[in-house]
Amino acid sequence: MNENPIGIFDSGVGGLTVWKEVHSLLSKESCIYLADTKNAPYGEKSKADIISLSIKNTEFLLSKGCKLIIVACNTATTNAISALRTKFEVPFIGIEPAIKPAALQTATGKVGVLATKGTLSSSLFQKTSRDYGKEIQIIEREGKGLVSLIEEGKMNTKETKQLLLNYIKPMVEANIDSLVLGCTHYPFLIPILKDILPVNVDIIDCGRAVAKQTLTVLEQGRLLNSGKNLELTSQEFYSNGDKKILDFFLENFGIQTRSIQIDI
Repeated sequence: MNENPIGIFDSGVGGLTVWKEVHSLLSKESCIYLADTKNAPYGEKSKADIISLSIKNTEFLLSKGCKLIIVACNTATTNAISALRTKFEVPFIGIEPAIKPAALQTATGKVGVLATKGTLSSSLFQKTSRDYGKEIQIIEREGKGLVSLIEEGKMNTKETKQLLLNYIKPMVEANIDSLVLGCTHYPFLIPILKDILPVNVDIIDCGRAVAKQTLTVLEQGRLLNSGKNLELTSQEFYSNGDKKILDFFLENFGIQTRSIQIDI
């Protein structure tokens, strides 16, 4: 299975921020990315619906021979990854807000978390907050509407900037010095966030950490591509919604490959 691809899925284009880090660190690995754009956003769906969608996405990636699955969606991870690990034998790597590093580095004792409703209300997020938030104050804000705007390619609009201002202002007033991005879509907003946030506030997302964890799991499972047939490696992108959205973001990443429309 060493030459088999890594599978990555998200509710839309947000997981591309994770794919980019994985591809950067593991350039010898093939990847298959699935954007479940038709069902985005996941943040306001029920846990049962999120699990059902995550199973469907996993089954598609496994049909393509994927040797490992990255759940590149905070909401899907916090609500569905336990069910996925129970149902399937393939290794899974999930995403959750990077509260631990934020808690370890904060000087003010105040950490902001911007995430979806589905992530903030999940038991996994609440456990992580309890485990690492005992000595600090965590200020949570639901980024309602942000995922939909990003999925429409409307990052640099007045509407998006105003929403961010509404969510971020109370955190800044509370004296945070770290802002945890609890959704893989949100790194697309980092340029705007840098304009809004004071210079002393660090922006933390988990893309690089996920890539490193992927490397570790592949090494432990002896699943790393040996690199003997690098000409056969590929990066494939699938969307079950409007593929123009995914192609728009791929083009912005400088990726020549265009996505493939599917019906799942």
